[in-house]
Amino acid sequence: MCPSGRTLCAETATTTTMTSDFRPAFDALDSDRDGKISKDDLRAFYAGFSSSGADENLIGSMMSVADSNKDGFVQYDEFERVLGGGGGARSSGGVMEDAFKVMDKDGDGKLGHEDLKSYMSAAGFAATDEDIKAMIILGGGDDNQGVSYAGLLKILAVDHVG
Repeated sequence: MCPSGRTLCAETATTTTMTSDFRPAFDALDSDRDGKISKDDLRAFYAGFSSSGADENLIGSMMSVADSNKDGFVQYDEFERVLGGGGGARSSGGVMEDAFKVMDKDGDGKLGHEDLKSYMSAAGFAATDEDIKAMIILGGGDDNQGVSYAGLLKILAVDHVG
C-alpha cells in the first residue's frame, strides 16, 4: 500500500533505534538510490512538483541544516536527527516542512489526492488511486480534505509489513 517497504542499507540499523521511522521519506528524497541525499537528489525531487524546480538557496539551506558532518551529503542518521528533532532546534524539521509546502500546490495546508499522487510519481513509486485514498486515511484525513503536515509524517513513518 505505501512505499515504506523499501530499504536501501541496513548499516544504520545497529546505530539507531528509530532506523525505519523516517526511511520512506529518506528513500523518496534519495532519487539516485545511493543511500545519501545530495543537492542533485533534492533538485530531482522538487522538479516533480514545479516546472521551475527548487530555488538553489532553498536547496542550499536545506543541506546546511541537515548535513551535520559537512561532507556534502545527508546520510540517513543526519536525516533522522533533523526530522526526529535530535538536533535540538525545534525548527530543524524544516526540510520536510519545505517539501510539504512544495507538494501543497494550492497552499491550503493540506495534501489532496492529486498532490499525493504527484509526489508518489515524482518519488518513483507507483500508487493507484486506492493506494492514495488509503494513505490519506492513514494520515488522519479524508479524500475530500486531504492530509495535514502531521498526517504526511504519519504516512511516511509507517512500516509496511509483507
